[in-house]
Amino acid sequence: MEITGIKTSTMSHRTLSLIAGVSYLIIFFAAIFGNFFALESLMIEPMDTINNHPEMVRAGTIAFLIAAVCDVVVAWAFKELYKDNSLTSLSTYFRIMHAGIMGVAVFALPTALKASSSAEVLEQVDTFNDIWLIGLFFFGIHLILLSRIIRVPRFIKFFLLLAGVMYAVDTIAHFTRSDYSDYSDVFLALVAIPSVLGEMSFTLWLLIKGGKRSRQSNKALSSS
Repeated sequence: MEITGIKTSTMSHRTLSLIAGVSYLIIFFAAIFGNFFALESLMIEPMDTINNHPEMVRAGTIAFLIAAVCDVVVAWAFKELYKDNSLTSLSTYFRIMHAGIMGVAVFALPTALKASSSAEVLEQVDTFNDIWLIGLFFFGIHLILLSRIIRVPRFIKFFLLLAGVMYAVDTIAHFTRSDYSDYSDVFLALVAIPSVLGEMSFTLWLLIKGGKRSRQSNKALSSS
């Protein structure tokens, strides 16, 4: 019975790693579509997008909602994978806060479809971005905690920690610096580079190696 219990547990770890990895990939693709297609279209050609390509905005709305749902799934998977760590529950709460705030931010996109001028459309886009940035502040805290929790190669932990710090710094700078727009490209790079390196590397690790080490250890235990 004990051996059976061990095998069930290790299989669960591998499954949870795959669930987290696949969900992370969905988040990446959904966020890329929502940001670089739907939001970019609204910012570059507000009324043309609203009048002639409303399906783009609707698709972007769904993409962001899917990302928020997958964020909750990832938070749940991490909570189960690393439940032996005292920081895991706190990290989970911050990621779920981010997902909830992102869900609120998305409300601005269908509202933009009712706008009658470019100024109104851009106002809704600004509302989305401001709320989303608040969510990213909490997401940054989640990544900082996650870097202390996970057992992965050090470079992944380093980039997750750096990305978490930069998410928080970017949000604070956005709301406190009147000249933020002059340095927005710099802040974007400081956030994007460690975020892509850290989160994408961690995603690949989850898909390729996540849960396998514990499986091998438990197989050794079961054969002894």
